[in-house]
Amino acid sequence: MIDLRSDTLTRPTEAMRAAMAAAEVGDDVYGEDPTVNALEERVAALFGKEAAVFTPTGSLANVLAVASVVEPGQEVLCEASAHIARAELGAHGAVTGVTMRTWRHPSGAPDHEQIADMLAPDMGPYFVATAAISVENTHNFAGGTVTDIEDLRRLRSFADEAGVAVHVDGARLWNAHVATSTPLSAYGEVADVLAVCLSKGLGAPVGSLMVGTAEAVATARVRRKRLGGGMRQVGILAAAGLHALDHHVERLAEDHAHARLLAEALGVDPATCPTNIVVAQRPDAPAFVARAAEAGVRISAVGPRTVRAVTHLDVSRAQAEKAAGVLASL
Repeated sequence: MIDLRSDTLTRPTEAMRAAMAAAEVGDDVYGEDPTVNALEERVAALFGKEAAVFTPTGSLANVLAVASVVEPGQEVLCEASAHIARAELGAHGAVTGVTMRTWRHPSGAPDHEQIADMLAPDMGPYFVATAAISVENTHNFAGGTVTDIEDLRRLRSFADEAGVAVHVDGARLWNAHVATSTPLSAYGEVADVLAVCLSKGLGAPVGSLMVGTAEAVATARVRRKRLGGGMRQVGILAAAGLHALDHHVERLAEDHAHARLLAEALGVDPATCPTNIVVAQRPDAPAFVARAAEAGVRISAVGPRTVRAVTHLDVSRAQAEKAAGVLASL
C-alpha cells in the first residue's frame, strides 16, 4: 500500500531513532532539558525571533501563538479554509475565547481588499475588535500553495498601519522555504508569532514550536502547562527535531517533484502544485478514494467532491510513479 493521505504518516528513520536514543535529557517543565533548549534556541534563531517553545502538536502551537496576540473576546481574521478555522476542532474559541471572521481566496492567500473591508480594530463597545490577521503558509486545503513573501510584506505593512498583529501558521513553512528559496528569517520578519511543525514533511514523530518574542513565549509556557502540555524528559523528541533540521529540510524538493507527478495523473496543472500537496475535484470523492485504496493507493477525501494526495519522506520516486499510474487509470 502506498499511503498518500498525509505527510504526518512518516516514521522516524534509523538515523533519527539513533539520535533520539542518544539524546541528553532533563526536566523541560523546569527548563532543564538541554536538547529541548537547543531546539528552541535554534528554531527561534532561524526565524530571527527571540524565543520559541516546544509543543506536542501543531494545533497547540497555533492556539498558543494566536492567544499571545488575541485576547478573549477579540477576533483573528483568516482565510475560510485555514487550518485554524477548519481543522483544529474549534480550539481557539473553546479554549482561549478567540473568535474568527474569514475571507475567501482560491489559493488561501491574503485578499487585501477583503481584509481591509473586514478589519475592525476599534469600533466601540458594540463590535468585536480585530486583534490579528492569520495566514497559513503553505496552505493545506488549497493544495500546498505558497503565499509570496512580497504579499506577506504588504500584509505586514497594512497590519502595522492598522495596529494589529500577524500570525503565520507555518506548519509547512519549511516547504514554502524550499520551494521559493525565501529565507526563513524573511518569514520571521513579517510575523509577530509563528507556529512551525516538525512532524509533517520533516519526518519527526512528534512536535511543533511556537515562535515569537521572549514575552509572548514566556506567557505561552504558562498557558501550555495550564492546558496539560507541559512535558518532562522530552529531549528524546526534540532530538528528532534537531535531526530533521539537519537532514530533512532540503530533501523536501523531492516531495515537491513527486507531487507534480500525482498532479498530472489527477488532471491537475502541476504549476498549481508548488509543494507536496495535490488537491483535485472528483464528482464522488469518497468513492474515488475507495477505488484508489482497492488499487493499492491511499488518498484522502477532504470534501464531498475533493480528494487530496500528499507526498512525504516515506514515499520514494518509484512509489510516486506507481501511484501516479494507478490514479491516472482511475
